[in-house]
Amino acid sequence: MARTRITVWTTARIALLAVCLTLFAWPPFGKPGDAREAERAAINAVLKAQQAAWNRGDVEAFLTGYWHSTELTFSGSNGVARGWDGVVARYKKNYPDRDSMGELDFSDLEIRFLGPDAALVLGKWHLKRETAGDVGGVFTLVWEKFPDGWKIIHDHTSTVSFPQPNP
Repeated sequence: MARTRITVWTTARIALLAVCLTLFAWPPFGKPGDAREAERAAINAVLKAQQAAWNRGDVEAFLTGYWHSTELTFSGSNGVARGWDGVVARYKKNYPDRDSMGELDFSDLEIRFLGPDAALVLGKWHLKRETAGDVGGVFTLVWEKFPDGWKIIHDHTSTVSFPQPNP
């Protein structure tokens, strides 16, 4: 009888171990860093596509990184732009031509996940412009994951003067 209990107990422990190993090998329970890295890469891909679109003068393509909704918000030194149409109008007013757009560079990006479908991105932006002069600053982007991918739902961008290196 004691031998039967040990065999049943051992079999139950092996079965439990097999279930645990299966669960932890399954992606949602497996390596959380791997899932986050895929999401981080997806957000970075949107930012890279935005930067490329901006640098070829395509504001429309740049804006595809934003949530196309009346609930989209953009906060900056000129106040708050609300809704897709408001954000589009803001960009077109502030950057009416290729010369005013310059060449965009994002740097010092930090991505923090706030949940499975939300993220916060901090970073710096810099526009190199020939005639209007360089300008740059910092931004905070709130992202949400939709069925068609990650989109910016709120953008807070500020202009900041960074120390210039000595020539």
